Amino acid sequence: MSKTSHAFDFRRPVAYDAEAKRAFHSRARRQLKQLADALGLPPGSYDLRSNQGGIAVSGEATLHADLLYAQACQPATGHDSGILFRSCRGRKDYCGGANNFASLDLLNRPDDLARRIKEVCHV
Repeated sequence: MSKTSHAFDFRRPVAYDAEAKRAFHSRARRQLKQLADALGLPPGSYDLRSNQGGIAVSGEATLHADLLYAQACQPATGHDSGILFRSCRGRKDYCGGANNFASLDLLNRPDDLARRIKEVCHV
């Protein structure tokens, strides 16, 4: 059975809205934790970080494991590219492999996002 959480609207703009930004970061971190579970990453094998950035941006929530870097934000390029993911070589590798993008909507479907990441990054 797929883990699907109560859908959160990750597309709702959070720039210039501190309360909405806090909710975005809290929920994004929760969903990235579910993504880590869906990927079979054991506790302690990854870091979850949040950088709220300045008032005019959403900032980013990041899952960084030994072989995977995934980040959620509301980019200027649109919600369909709100999840960046790529392979990496350790938790100090911030460049990693080629960038791949997915819709922010996939944060509400961590099992589907995990499948896509596994197909593309082979993790």
